[in-house]
Order: sequence, then C-alpha cells, then structure tokens
Amino acid sequence: MTDGAALAGPDGVLRCPWALSTEDYVAYHDEEWGRPVHGDDALYERLSLEAFQSGLSWITILRRREGFRAAFAGFEIAKVALFTDADRDRLLLDEGIIRNRAKIEATLANARVLAEWAPGELDDFIWSHAPRTPGPAPKVLGDVPAITPESTALSKALKKKGLRFVGPTTAYALMQACGLVDDHLAACVVRQS
Repeated sequence: MTDGAALAGPDGVLRCPWALSTEDYVAYHDEEWGRPVHGDDALYERLSLEAFQSGLSWITILRRREGFRAAFAGFEIAKVALFTDADRDRLLLDEGIIRNRAKIEATLANARVLAEWAPGELDDFIWSHAPRTPGPAPKVLGDVPAITPESTALSKALKKKGLRFVGPTTAYALMQACGLVDDHLAACVVRQS
C-alpha cells in the first residue's frame, strides 16, 4: 500500500503512483497527461473523453480512445455537429465506445454549440481559466484536489455557453489532462516545475 507519494517504476524512475498500474498508464502519464493541449478539436476531444470518463476509470476510456476517435469523426467539431439521429443510434450500438445515451447526446450537442464558435475560441476560452499562478507541487496524491475555484468557474462558464456534462470535477480533470495545471507529484520525473 502506498501513501500516495511518487513511486519507482520497473525502470527505477519516480512517477505518480497512479501511472504504474499498466503500460497504457505509464505511456499516457509520461507523454500526454499534464502537457499543454491546444486547438479546438483537440480540446473538444479531451472534453468529450473526460465526460465519458465520469463514473468510470480513466483506463476504460484510454483503451477505447481509438474507438471513440473512429466513432466521432476524429472529434472534428464541424463533422460531429452534422451528426444526425441515425448517427446517434449508430453510436448507441458501437461496442468500441461507452454506450451511454446521455454522454453521447451531450457530445453531439456540445459539437453543435461549438460549431457556432469562431476558430480558436474554445482554445482561448478554456485556457483563460488556467490559474494565474501555479499552486505548490503536490507531494502525495492526497494533495491533489478534485475541484478548484478555477475548475468551478470553467464549469459554470461552459454551462452558461450551452455545453453539457461539464461539471467542476470533469472541468478539473480536463485542466489536469490538458496542462492548465501541473498535478504531477513533486518527485515525479515528468514534473515541469
């Protein structure tokens, strides 16, 4: 049992302990999680996947990510915004994704909302909610919050713009995944600061 501090992996390198349970997690942790993500489609993908993750483990989503990309036209907002009821019905039968009606409908509705935004607007909007000054590096997992004032503000702002399945916890997970905050533990090899 760990106290939530960074642990050495098989290669002897210290990482956040959650990253060591599978090779999928090690790669995601080392190469993606916490690294800045920009671009409307890329952020729409992350926002959608974080919504699908709600109530599930991230590994479930991570292992189906290619299925999600195939099912949702590479998360190109302009393409997904044109999906029809027939597409929704197809998605509800797609075993390569999580077949949750509310999450699928939110993903489609969000694309329709975002298709009306100017290019770069989603990127600017999300990144405008990044903390002005970074907090202290967490030493153990217990130091990592589930929500913050910034994620609560982002959630409220996204909802006000008409987006769905974007609660404060989902918003914070997005902020972590997309590098708006750096929640790698202080002793983690990937920690940027």
